[in-house]
Amino acid sequence: MKKLSHLLTLVILFPILIYSQDSDKKEKKEKPERQKFEMMYDINCTEVKAQDKTGTCWSFATASFFEAELIRMGKGSFDLSEMFIVRHTYPMKAEKYVRYQGMANFGQGGQAHDVFHVMEQYGHVPQSVYGGKIVDKKKHNHGELEAVLKGILDGVLKKRGGNISHVWPGVVESTLDQYLGEVPEKFEFEGKEYTPKSFADMLGLKKENYIELTSFTHHPFYKGFNLEIPDNWTNDLFYNLPIDELVEVMNYALENGYSVNWDGDVSEKSFDMKKGYAVIPVEKEDDKDQDKDNEKDESEESEPEVEKEITQEMRQETFNSFATTDDHLMHIVGLSENQNGTKFYYTKNSWGEKGKYDGFLHMSEPYIRLKTIAIMVHKDAIPEVIKEKLELK
Repeated sequence: MKKLSHLLTLVILFPILIYSQDSDKKEKKEKPERQKFEMMYDINCTEVKAQDKTGTCWSFATASFFEAELIRMGKGSFDLSEMFIVRHTYPMKAEKYVRYQGMANFGQGGQAHDVFHVMEQYGHVPQSVYGGKIVDKKKHNHGELEAVLKGILDGVLKKRGGNISHVWPGVVESTLDQYLGEVPEKFEFEGKEYTPKSFADMLGLKKENYIELTSFTHHPFYKGFNLEIPDNWTNDLFYNLPIDELVEVMNYALENGYSVNWDGDVSEKSFDMKKGYAVIPVEKEDDKDQDKDNEKDESEESEPEVEKEITQEMRQETFNSFATTDDHLMHIVGLSENQNGTKFYYTKNSWGEKGKYDGFLHMSEPYIRLKTIAIMVHKDAIPEVIKEKLELK
């Protein structure tokens, strides 16, 4: 009977012992966080959106930037239509593509200033008035739209009828209406009637109040130049600053309640949306051997990565070699620091509520120094000394 009692006890306890051992193994496998962040400055901004299957990050980032500006200006919280801007940008690109006989850039990408170009000509509307989701009511997808538009334009340039006709712009407009929806001439918003132009006037966002800045040595500092990236299809000028002063502008802006519209490279493996941060780690000589043996020092992985010291020359080298390219626009809305006191830039992405911080991430100062292509800020977010160097009023 005692043997049977012992046997029953083992049968009952065995699963518990196994579960306990498994739990211990899981606890051992769980690694501490490498980066722990504390916010220093946090700018009010609107909720995260998703650009889905489109290359329209420039419109999403700039809409978010403008929404934060409207909050800062005391105008209240707005949800601006990204696709209204995109809808009016395609015909502008199409005209240039045809005029340049197919030698200009035509695609989904763009820059922050494109939003101002559209607003000046066509105005703006809220998201509730123009959502731009016709083909798929849940997600944006411009793959087919871009292909169809490009096919139309390339067909026009073949001049099958002898000379280019005057009707092709209407075909482009009609195609956009089919894929994105017709743009309203008038609409109601919060009890008032607006046109897109009168709505934009009400917002009070003026192009002359915003400056685009970059930092490269193949042009003189403190002057404007046509930044040579494909998505600067309008050939707008960017003011050129040394990287130390560009970072100074960003810090000054965020410390004084202004957010930053950021354009840069996110192709690095160390840009990790899932973990919620981006760094430029120092490469160790024994990294390859450790990867082969799969024997990494766990104590090192519990500490923040040691990062490279970024110089102006490194920036230029990666830009010249296309290691740093114009990948993505995002909206920087704060400053944070990790447990070692390294400065990070708290950034709102447009990939939906993904990753550890639900659509936000922290980019380190070395990452910003190396991978920034350009920024847009309000001119009042620039320190006076730098304003004078740029001869800005």
